[in-house]
This record gives sequence, C-alpha cells and structure tokens, in this order.
Amino acid sequence: MTSTTDQVAGLDDLAATTLLRFATAGSVDDGKSTLVGRLLHDSKSVLTDQMEAVEAVSAQRGQEAPDLALLTDGLRAEREQGITIDVAYRYFATARRRFILADTPGHVQYTRNMVTGASTADLAVVLVDARNGVIEQTRRHAAVAALLRVPHVVLAVNKMDLVGYEESVFAAIAEEFTAYASDLGVPEITAIPISALAGDNVVEPSANMDWYGGPTVLEHLETVPVSHDLTACPARFPVQYVIRPQSAEHPDYRGYAGQIASGVLRVGEAVTVLPSGRTSVIEGIDALGEPVDIAWAPQSVTVRLKDDIDISRGDLIAPSANAPATTQDVVATVCHVADQPLAVGARVLIKHTTRTVKAIVREIPSRLTLDDLSQHPEPGQLVANDIGLVVVRTAEPLALDAYADSRRTGSFLLIDPADGTTLAAGMAGESFASRAKPAEDAVRPDDEDGWDF
Repeated sequence: MTSTTDQVAGLDDLAATTLLRFATAGSVDDGKSTLVGRLLHDSKSVLTDQMEAVEAVSAQRGQEAPDLALLTDGLRAEREQGITIDVAYRYFATARRRFILADTPGHVQYTRNMVTGASTADLAVVLVDARNGVIEQTRRHAAVAALLRVPHVVLAVNKMDLVGYEESVFAAIAEEFTAYASDLGVPEITAIPISALAGDNVVEPSANMDWYGGPTVLEHLETVPVSHDLTACPARFPVQYVIRPQSAEHPDYRGYAGQIASGVLRVGEAVTVLPSGRTSVIEGIDALGEPVDIAWAPQSVTVRLKDDIDISRGDLIAPSANAPATTQDVVATVCHVADQPLAVGARVLIKHTTRTVKAIVREIPSRLTLDDLSQHPEPGQLVANDIGLVVVRTAEPLALDAYADSRRTGSFLLIDPADGTTLAAGMAGESFASRAKPAEDAVRPDDEDGWDF
C-alpha cells in the first residue's frame, strides 16, 4: 500500500503541474488560425512533413509564403473558405510549459463552439483586428469567457502592421476592451500588440513596436500563473458505475467507480450520498487495482463504503461536513447553442456530472444585451448564441455547486429529450447577470405525460 506521505507529496506535484489549457477566439478574419500557426511554427512545434504539406498547398494557391493558418484549419470547408468552423485542438510544448490549445471559430453561428473550447480553459486569447477595433463578436467572446469563469484573458490586437504599428491605435482598443471585460468581472486582462502574419510579438519581440515593453504572447503563456489544484475545493465524487463482481474471489465486493471531480477523499471519512441524503463512512479506496488511504481530483478510483446503501450512476458522494445542498429549482446563466429556440415551458433533460433527469424551463427572467451589458427582461425564449438567465424545475433533486465555486460541479447541459441535441450550456448561479424580477402573474406551463414536478 502506498504511504500517506507519498500520496500527500503527490498532491504537491499535481498543484505544480506546468500544463496550460487555453483557447483562442475572435471575429472572422481576425487571424486566429494564423496566430496559432505562428505559435506552433516559431516555437518549433511543427513536424517537417506537416510544414511541407502546408508549403505545398500554399504554393498551389500562388502564395509566396506558407499560409500558417493551414496548420490548424484541417477541414476541407475551412481551407476552401479560409475560415475556422470546428474547434481545432493542438498540443505542443516548450521548455517551460506544456499546452493544450483550442482554436475556436469566429463566425457568430459557431459561437457555440467557443463555449466548448473555453469551458475547460485556464486562459482565453481574444483577437481583435487593429483596423476594426472592438466589435459585437469581440464583446460576445469576452462575455462567454467571463461566463465560463476563465481566469485569464489576453487581448491580442492583431494586424498592427496594417495600421503602421501605431501605439495610439493599440492603446484605444486596449482601453475599450479592458473597460468592457472588467465590467463583466474578468479578473485579469493582458493586452499585447501583435502581427501574427509577420510574427511581431508572437514568439519574438517586435522591432517595429519599441514603444511596447510587455511580454510576447508565448512569453505570457509560459509565465502566467495557473493553479490546477482541484484539491482545494470540497470533495465531490460523481458515481459512474457500480462494481459488484459477485465472484468466488470477491463475493461481497461492492465498489462505486468514477472520477473525483474535486477535493480529496480519505479512508475513514464520513460521507453523504446525494440526493438520498444517506450517510456512511469510506471503508476503502482502490486506485489502479491497489488499495490507497487517500485519493484526489482528478483521479479515477473505486470507493467502498462501510454500509450497504442503494447507490447508482448519477449519485454524488461528498464529505458530510461540506456536502452540497440539493435542489429541484435550478437558477442558472446559460449560453444557448442550438438552432431551435429555448422557450418557457420547454421540456428538457438536464445532465449534471453523471446524472441526467427530466426538467421543465419555468422562467427565462432575462437575456443579456451585449452592447451595454443590460438585461432584457422576460424575453420568453433564447435563440442561438443568446446568453440569459433561466429557472429550471427538475423531476429529481440535483446536488449542484455554484459555478463560481466549482466549474466542474456547477455546470450542466440542457438536452432535447426527443433527439439528444444539446440546447444550452448552463452555469449554476447568476454569474455576472442580474436576475430580473419575474412577473408575478407568470403562467405555469401545462404539465402532461409525467412532466409535472
């Protein structure tokens, strides 16, 4: 059995990890894919055959220099149209840090994919064309980053070469974006003037902008402080599978398998199973087939309890001392990602960790207006790319944390029960949105076919 001292030392190693997850976002033709290609190329993270393929395609198009955007735009439609459609994930490393990069689309109709790419990001790089400044899609991406609680945002003012590398242009854009993002509650904003095409301030400092004394994009990515210490949060263990071999070797074995979403679990700790509220004590923890005394997020383990309790997939095991409250009335900020609208009275499925239950949208108190961050009260429905506040009534209790406290156990999906389409990504709590007062005479939706909660 691994010693407790060795296991606790492992916690320190986990907290000191050098992995950074980041996403790029911006409007169409702001140069996101070119920036990513430049990062990969100048950091020497591109294989020879990849570069040869890009050079060949670029030559066929009559381009004198390799089009570095082709390193990330992998779909045929993306290359033909010169746009990004899907989220492109790239993995690279420097001597100082490892990176997982999500290059997200710029078109308004693909904003939903930015939600996908930024949902697990520690940092978001928002690009702005220096000629156009901050536009509506820039505000939308800043709002999504704030909604998803991305702790670090980099404003990359691109195409500085097309505005004569003027400091005043950069300063005006940086001031406008910083004010807007700060109002949204973004905790840290770093503005960097760049030219992704020419390579200015991407990996190497620019000789054309000697007035700028800050870091390059790569330098900032390598040095920004990022904490992956999920152990600082209360322990949450969503059950994925119940293991009962009922074999001659293990006749009485009953274990609950899953991935620890946050916190630390210890043998001998009193725990509560939610939503039932039954209590027990952790009798054992198995990791990689071996018993251990302690386990922490994001390890995948099997937990054994002292008492036989009716537990199944979707239940949550948490320390009794700080177990989350359960509720059937979920107040959340959502980003609507489906083509069909989400209306008051809609019957949906809500998927939270490993649990999926029926639900009804009771209210949509407000929709966020991106121009001035005001709330449009009682919109009645949300359409694609809308950000709004919803109140959802669930058929069974859910053990939700506030998204501000936990990005993993405070998030959920709203799903169409008819075809499984994802309708919205939700974050429990009001986030940066101010909930409008619901109408006192709001009509209660009709409840039929077992959807009366």
